[in-house]
Amino acid sequence: MNHADEQSSPFPLTHGREKGYRPQQVDAFLDQARSAYEEGGAQSLNADDVRNLAFKMQRKGYSPRHVDAALDRLEDVFFERERRAIVREHGEDEWWREARGLLSEVRGRIGRPRGKRFRRRGVFALGYRRSQVDAFLDRIGAMFANREISVTPGEVREVVFHPEWRGYDEAQVDALLDALVDIILSTR
Repeated sequence: MNHADEQSSPFPLTHGREKGYRPQQVDAFLDQARSAYEEGGAQSLNADDVRNLAFKMQRKGYSPRHVDAALDRLEDVFFERERRAIVREHGEDEWWREARGLLSEVRGRIGRPRGKRFRRRGVFALGYRRSQVDAFLDRIGAMFANREISVTPGEVREVVFHPEWRGYDEAQVDALLDALVDIILSTR
């Protein structure tokens, strides 16, 4: 890639030994997202698809920080479009019924005792460090108790839990984090 190519890149490139997202994959996805959005009614892409996206890494790839920030904004756009479609088709009450259902699920998980909020992995398996997940959920619980949303979707998306033997099941924790992002986006 020459200097002219770098000038036309939609995102800064990594340098030296630092790895970034494979530009061809990012560009292809952004083209797909643009087409899906412009088609309007076509549901070929949704907010969950954007949230769960992963790109391969390479040297001189797109800066992950910049791409992730753009994906966060894109997820917000698709989420809002989905929200408007549900409200248009089923009414505002249906939208809020679904949001309250998610909130109830999240509060139920948070209300469990520390160390027992999720299924634990087997004896020889790694999972998310329970103390870190519990501390994050305690913060979310305090936020709900104060009836304020002070955590951004980006903070939830970027939270990192270290591995430990017999830690919490990653899939369950990730599903709760996805629900939490949906709750935060719903209350904007």
